[in-house]
Amino acid sequence: MLDYSIWIEKIGVIQWFAFGTALLVALAIIGIGVGYIANPMAATRSFGLPLPESGVNIIWWLRLKGVRDIVSGLIVLAFVAWGSPRGVGLIMLIEALIPIGDMLLILAAGGSTKSAFGIHGITALLMVSAGIPMMIGAH
Repeated sequence: MLDYSIWIEKIGVIQWFAFGTALLVALAIIGIGVGYIANPMAATRSFGLPLPESGVNIIWWLRLKGVRDIVSGLIVLAFVAWGSPRGVGLIMLIEALIPIGDMLLILAAGGSTKSAFGIHGITALLMVSAGIPMMIGAH
């Protein structure tokens, strides 16, 4: 049988880890979004798919991704600042679908497995690892 007293004693540490992870992920995705707005072609190189075809509008399509990344990070930051732990956890679990979807699309397109698992897969794992303790440890 599991000893839940250890879990109860460490819930504070786990909650701090979860909040710290949420903050780190939020700031990282905001930074990535800024990169997509400032220099879209350079930011795209690490995503895991071949660079898009050249064309006048490609840069603007990539910048759209940057705006969405920034907003995704700001949503997490807003819930960390003004929401409840359960709200932050829920947002983290929902937003974990983004890197999961990115990973699956990169793999389906025959893109870089290193980027698919090493960037997007690990990001999703971190987000879920932060979201679950916030959901179950929330009061």
